[in-house]
Amino acid sequence: MTASDPDPIDDVVATIARSAAEIRQGLVGRRGKADDENPSGETQAEADIWADELLADRLSSIDGVGQYASEERSEIIDAGDERVYVAVDPLDGSSNLKSNNTMGTVFGIYDEPLPAPGSALVASGWVLYGPITTMACARDGSVTKYELTGGERTVVEEDITLPDDPLVYGFGGRVPHWHDDFREYVREIESNPDHKLRYGGAMIGDVNQVLTYGGIFAYPALEDSPRGKLRLQFEGNPIAYLIEAAGGRSSDGSQSILEVEPTDLHDRVPLHVGNARLIDRLEDALA
Repeated sequence: MTASDPDPIDDVVATIARSAAEIRQGLVGRRGKADDENPSGETQAEADIWADELLADRLSSIDGVGQYASEERSEIIDAGDERVYVAVDPLDGSSNLKSNNTMGTVFGIYDEPLPAPGSALVASGWVLYGPITTMACARDGSVTKYELTGGERTVVEEDITLPDDPLVYGFGGRVPHWHDDFREYVREIESNPDHKLRYGGAMIGDVNQVLTYGGIFAYPALEDSPRGKLRLQFEGNPIAYLIEAAGGRSSDGSQSILEVEPTDLHDRVPLHVGNARLIDRLEDALA
């Protein structure tokens, strides 16, 4: 790519940012369940399918995008121009539609064909549909946060790092299904009176709290789901890449999530992200 060539990474990020307002508005009237399941066996919301189709059409049309893959579809769309490869969770937290709570969009941009390890990421980020629509984006080792209005991005914070003093925590999965060593670790976290529980049922909202206030979010391995719930390509890698760029750590329980080698597009991974010392203690607890 020469200096005069368009940058497909910039184009992907800009397209997702421009699409955010339309996705948010498009949730109206699409709060019901669809008749289909996604490749992970989860019942899809009408909004899941709609957001996926919108992003698939726009992102696969960008010059330089070789593939579009989504949590909501089993097959990869081959776009042909093989410079970057895009993996998306179009609507994270769509189960929150019924109660009208927080949701988001998560994306990873890879420089290797999918499925790819997190080490192949060149950028990642998320859109948070909260009281204000915001985007957090990591590229070249730096994290930037934007406010999104009218299809435009406004920078609100640059070179973001996790606060040194962790404040919030949130842990997914049913407590009876947690392994004993993880349960003991959670008790240690909860015993600190300075820590505050934040868990809203939409992962990206909870992870964004960690980025803002410091702390830890985890959806761990479970007794009935040894690889947890979250998908490596669409959630685990993009979130780990951004949190690590912000000075935090990620772990599947023993190593950085970015080191996990995928075997399938829809692989799951136990996800633990947050301040480095909390993740260090977690790995010691799970060892």
